[in-house]
Amino acid sequence: MRAGLLLRGLLGGPATVAAPAPATDALAELARTVDAAARRRLGRSLSIREVDAGSCNGCELEIHALNNPVYDVERFGLRFVASPRHADVLLVTGPVTRNMAFALRRAWDCTPEPRWVVAVGDCGAGCGAFVGAPGIVAGTGAVSEVLPVALHIKGCPPTPMQLLAGLLALMEG
Repeated sequence: MRAGLLLRGLLGGPATVAAPAPATDALAELARTVDAAARRRLGRSLSIREVDAGSCNGCELEIHALNNPVYDVERFGLRFVASPRHADVLLVTGPVTRNMAFALRRAWDCTPEPRWVVAVGDCGAGCGAFVGAPGIVAGTGAVSEVLPVALHIKGCPPTPMQLLAGLLALMEG
């Protein structure tokens, strides 16, 4: 019985569903528009620092998808940076835990002007699955309890296209 199950698993192929085809034209247009808006507002490309303040990593998977070969937003001038000292935007995910609140404030202090905070996902907006947990700030974990938030991108998790649309709204707003 077990040998048959193992053999079927090895020879049967993956048990996953194929990913939906991206709307490449829409993606290209949206990413070009975000880059153009950033260049108008900043005079250069947009630099993003992603900060996980205590999330389940669902939002991070979607953020990382922006850099995969399907979306590849760096070709449009959007880039993720390793330090808040080089960032224009802090993309904060998850509810802010009490242990991360100081580190998040410090990242904000290190980010040069002009700077924006984008709270990603329902948890960052203070209405996610972790509301009421004892380890988060202010009972909701909302990023706005710790930093001035310029934009909330809701969703659990938001898709890469929703993230791009949010960044465009930030640059045009």
